[in-house]
Amino acid sequence: MQEVIYHRNDSLGFLNENKPLADKLAALHQAVAARCPSIHRIAVALYDDKTDLLKTFIYSSEGESPLRHYQAPLEGSATLRQIVEQGRPRVVNDLAIFADSPHEHSRRILAQGFGASYTMPMYQSGNFCGFVFFNSCERGVLTEAVLHELDLFGHLLSLTVIHELQKMQNLADAIITARDITRHRDNETGSHLDRMSRYTRIIAVHLADKYGLDDSFIEHIFMFSPLHDIGKIAIPDSILLKEAKLSPEEFEVMKTHTRKGREVIETMLENFRLHDLEHGHMLRNIAELHHEALDGSGYPYGLKAEDIPIEARIVAVADIFDALTSRRPYKEAWSNAEALEALYCMSGHILDSDCVNALANNLDQVERIQAEFKEDAFG
Repeated sequence: MQEVIYHRNDSLGFLNENKPLADKLAALHQAVAARCPSIHRIAVALYDDKTDLLKTFIYSSEGESPLRHYQAPLEGSATLRQIVEQGRPRVVNDLAIFADSPHEHSRRILAQGFGASYTMPMYQSGNFCGFVFFNSCERGVLTEAVLHELDLFGHLLSLTVIHELQKMQNLADAIITARDITRHRDNETGSHLDRMSRYTRIIAVHLADKYGLDDSFIEHIFMFSPLHDIGKIAIPDSILLKEAKLSPEEFEVMKTHTRKGREVIETMLENFRLHDLEHGHMLRNIAELHHEALDGSGYPYGLKAEDIPIEARIVAVADIFDALTSRRPYKEAWSNAEALEALYCMSGHILDSDCVNALANNLDQVERIQAEFKEDAFG
């Protein structure tokens, strides 16, 4: 009778482990390199269909990646757009053909010394959601045998990324649905959430080098920031909808939305079995700590300065700026200049000055977001 073997090492078993996506990609890269040693970089970029932007997400590279904290419109790249239109990958065995390309990403890839590239589109439920890139420092190495291996690993990587993103999306959709059910109780519009989440990305990208924020962190704060006020679903109508100034007692009740938000998040993570959600701590911090102030005057805990997580400091600036520049039943929209002046007045003691400066120094991007995500006639 043949012996039954249970101790074989699963070469791809790391995909089942509770590790960050970037770590899984690094391990997958090792598996690819064992079969295709000429592949020196693997990267994933995500697509935002609301703004047509491709955004760097995770990568594994021998040496520094040529593209970090980078985004560009898909419309601006004819060759990448063609991949999406045809639904088929692109093989480039000599990247020198892009030597005169006007696109920054092409110039960076060439400057880093890469000679060949294989680009696969990613799809989620039939919808384009990004690219997987395989790069080699050598030219002419993407043979049919190599491409066959890369197809297998590329689809495996796509499924892994999409699975992780789907967990976040399912949670976000459930919470947003709960918020939408009670939308008549709040003046927080979808456009506000679209804008402020993109402001958080502007700030995070600007501060990435100083605070060591990678592209995965930046993408997660973009995805999680719209859930900052989810705790308001637990605030009584008489307080949430009151147009006059809240009494001290009413304000104390309003302040509980931060802890209530944390409770909602914890319940959702429990019910969706997402205890291992990557950056789950960030989601909790955003919901609970976005009203803390640098001088300790904020709530719910009176945290000070760097005791306040950077994600909460970023969301605070993005949220306040959009609230000031948006029309509300009780006020007209402020100009960007007026709103920035107010932020500067709070900078250093209420709001993080790095975050305020990051937003102010990228006003051109802010204005593009405002133009793209305008309020409707009902504000």
